[in-house]
Amino acid sequence: MNTIKHILQRYTALLWALLKPLGAWGVFAIAGIDSAFLGMPLDAVVATYVYSNPKRFLLYVIMASAGSAIGSLVLYFIGYKGGEVFLERKMPKAKFEKIRASFDRHEFWALMFPAMMPPPFPFKVFVLAAAVFEMRLEHFLLAIFSGRFVRFLILAILTIKFGPQAIDIVRRVFLHHMPLVLGVVLAILIGLLIWRRKKRGVATVVER
Repeated sequence: MNTIKHILQRYTALLWALLKPLGAWGVFAIAGIDSAFLGMPLDAVVATYVYSNPKRFLLYVIMASAGSAIGSLVLYFIGYKGGEVFLERKMPKAKFEKIRASFDRHEFWALMFPAMMPPPFPFKVFVLAAAVFEMRLEHFLLAIFSGRFVRFLILAILTIKFGPQAIDIVRRVFLHHMPLVLGVVLAILIGLLIWRRKKRGVATVVER
């Protein structure tokens, strides 16, 4: 176990040495690769960037979220061209139909909430499902960016407060208290939507 931990630490250190000269574009690139092809230690990279320069935490959160959204386009186009057969082979039919029903009812939330989850949550399955069920591209990108933004923002805040060990804190919070986390996020989003509608209503009255 200690050997595996040592290898991971050396791997992360090497990765950081390669990314540091790239600045914020480094976290963007790793996020893109993580979403498109290979699983990367994205949380560790984001936490390292934030810990090394806390004043720029929001920039790193935005770049990581944007990189994840852009990188997911690779799976989107793969899924759009023939992902349904792949998904049906990889999961029970009942689960496949359940995911389909979720996208039919609320496609944005059906992708945004999985985008918030840290590993080992199978996020790429939902990315493929979004393409298979023909989710609009602009909604697809916005849902992933929004979900990742929430995830990385929480990670960044905890990293500033507790240090790099915040990665484990985030994983425990999301995986063991997922209903509570989703409830809080949903309440915030509903509040924002109500606020925006009220603001538009006031603007319409003023214009009249």
